[in-house]
Amino acid sequence: MGIRDDALEIRTQGWRTLAALHGMIEAGLEKALQAGAQLSVVEFTVLDALNRQDGWHMRMQQLGRATALSPSATTRLVNRLEDRGLLTRILCQDDRRGIYTELTESGSALLHRARPVHDEALECALAEAEQLPELAQLVQALPQLHAGVTSR
Repeated sequence: MGIRDDALEIRTQGWRTLAALHGMIEAGLEKALQAGAQLSVVEFTVLDALNRQDGWHMRMQQLGRATALSPSATTRLVNRLEDRGLLTRILCQDDRRGIYTELTESGSALLHRARPVHDEALECALAEAEQLPELAQLVQALPQLHAGVTSR
């Protein structure tokens, strides 16, 4: 193997480690959120993203980016959440093709109840992952990544 091959292998192993940590966290969150709040991880992510808008709304494509879903999957998800009364859609006044989504009071209340469930499950998943030698270094690096983002 040449130098370029070694660099590629290192990046590939890093990606595998990241994917393993993500999978472990997502599985723990999914189980806890379903049991404790009747929400999936992606539903929680949508409610959380809308909540972070401080009373503003988001376009459908922004929600798609926040959840890493395709436009059609985002539409189906928004339909489900709207049917449950957790969010509402608003037509854009400037652009009739634009649709905004906004958190309802019920959605905000459910998010408020779900957040401790989410946070505890995340903490447990990270603590469990930190006990695994192949994931420990990545878990320990997470606070440093956050510090780098917030200092900008």
